[in-house]
Amino acid sequence: MGLLVNGEWKDRWYDTAESSGRFVRQDSRFRSKVTRDGSSPFPAEAGRYHLYVAWACPWAHRTLIVRALKGLTDIISASFVGPDMLSEGWQFDDTHPDHLFGHERLYQLYAQAAPDYTGRVTVPVLWDKQTNTLVNNESAEIIRMFNTAFTDLAAPLDDTDLYPAHLRAEIDAINDVIYRTINNGVYRAGFATTQTAYDEAVAELFESLDAMEARLAGQAWLVGGQPTEADWRLLPTLLRFDAVYHHHFKCSLRRLRDYPALWAYTKRLYQRPGIAETFNMTETRRHYFYSHESINPHRVIPIAPDFDLSG
Repeated sequence: MGLLVNGEWKDRWYDTAESSGRFVRQDSRFRSKVTRDGSSPFPAEAGRYHLYVAWACPWAHRTLIVRALKGLTDIISASFVGPDMLSEGWQFDDTHPDHLFGHERLYQLYAQAAPDYTGRVTVPVLWDKQTNTLVNNESAEIIRMFNTAFTDLAAPLDDTDLYPAHLRAEIDAINDVIYRTINNGVYRAGFATTQTAYDEAVAELFESLDAMEARLAGQAWLVGGQPTEADWRLLPTLLRFDAVYHHHFKCSLRRLRDYPALWAYTKRLYQRPGIAETFNMTETRRHYFYSHESINPHRVIPIAPDFDLSG
């Protein structure tokens, strides 16, 4: 995975030399908002916005989940990059076309929006088709826009507020733990280049999974009496855990299936209407095992574990 430097593509992996072997994720750069009341330059309108995503990416997956829950599939169009992220980053192909511009590489879209852009080229991307610019590439903010900004335009599968005011402090607190130690924790383990950095990440990951198991042993959802944003932010990592992270990222202390409450919780979320259609296990596994040459240099894709999310 490379990056753009002043708008020019460089095939350059993360440099962990200055962080004692620790993987440090870059903050998202594009942070504009789509608003329901038109208070920003990007008002909510049907057909105006386009989502660039990857089936494989857990950060993109959360946007697909909320897009489906809120009935936005016909309101916000989408293009999927292919599963292979090689020397030129995320790429389009014949079965994964860029529906707007016909780009071959995702970095071309970033350079189109900001010719002098320096930084990683990531999904998801929320694009404004009217002004031809990149609105936002931070998944946590995109899902909140999808939760509230388009409510007058769609017929949602789930019309509950995923971020209700009376639960926001608790949701924010658990989101912080989930992001640092689980969502990003698996990457911190997998991309660590020293034993100390790996040991730290894995210890925090399983400490948090143990805490989530204890929490869910006594309640159906993380916060409140129905799924909230916190649940949907956790699910993409859980769905990928046994099939990818347990082996590929060396998160091998326990499998998700070794946690009875977490495993049952994962299946409850996955089986809710519209969710299964947001996940593609084949492309997910292809991406991780084929794209990360530093971890799997021969690009051998192992046999998938045998488990059933629908039963």
